[in-house]
Amino acid sequence: MRTNTTRTVHLLVTLAVGAGAVAGCGSEKSNGTGTEVHPTESAQVEARARKVANAWDGSEAAEQWHKGYYPMSEVVQLPENGLRNEADERAYETGNFDLRADLSAAPRKDGQATWETGGSLTMQIMEAQQAYKALDRDSSPGPRLTVTGAELGEMTLVTSRGPATVPAWLFTLDGYDTPLKRAAVNPSKLPEPPIKPAREIPTDVLAPLGGLVEVAADGRSVTVVATHGSCDEGPTVDALETSGSVVLSASVAGASEGDCTSEMRGRKVRVKLDRPIGDRILLDASTGRPVPYGQWPRTSQSWS
Repeated sequence: MRTNTTRTVHLLVTLAVGAGAVAGCGSEKSNGTGTEVHPTESAQVEARARKVANAWDGSEAAEQWHKGYYPMSEVVQLPENGLRNEADERAYETGNFDLRADLSAAPRKDGQATWETGGSLTMQIMEAQQAYKALDRDSSPGPRLTVTGAELGEMTLVTSRGPATVPAWLFTLDGYDTPLKRAAVNPSKLPEPPIKPAREIPTDVLAPLGGLVEVAADGRSVTVVATHGSCDEGPTVDALETSGSVVLSASVAGASEGDCTSEMRGRKVRVKLDRPIGDRILLDASTGRPVPYGQWPRTSQSWS
């Protein structure tokens, strides 16, 4: 069932976090002083957010989304109390692993994701070798973590449908009493979005988000990464809420003309919601897609 009942909720808190790619310097939002925002642009962004909400609410894509498995937190969990020193942390971050175990044992073909709120989904379990290769991404000199064994177990992580317990490979690490866990099931395929990206709107007016960082325990706020350049006052994020979705619109405030360094900066933005997000879909107004989990600047899609 579609609804047009919406409310725009503005930025609550911003926290600086990182830097990375290329960004433009000029902005159609500037009047030369870098402070004025044209009302037509604000209306354009709000109209786009409404189109995204109307396209998703009650759609077949939304129905498929609510039936799928989409992680909203890390699919790898470190040993209890974390890694023991900076060398091991560097080895993990770079993906430098050594294997001293036989991972050829065949697992069960299927496993289940089970949600705390009810419901389950049967999925194929990936082989231990595949899960290990997702960890072992590098072979450069430097510190390494050594895997000495693996067994099939479980882990609990946050998903688009709330906390879920999923099959996981438990990798024994040399020097650790507790295992490193890696989800043994792949995310569900993203349903075909019912709306295309907003290519007609400049990215300084409406920009893609850098990823979802966290949903508050009470569901009343979400923290995302929004990007901006070096000649502006930073990003802002607005939320348009309906009964079926929360559409986030990211833009840049106070962009000005002039010589700018070619970099794109990421900033964490916490957006307060009018009510808990619940099972509503968190959508990006720019892309027209669900906002994937990601940690800037290492943002990666949570699903395919």
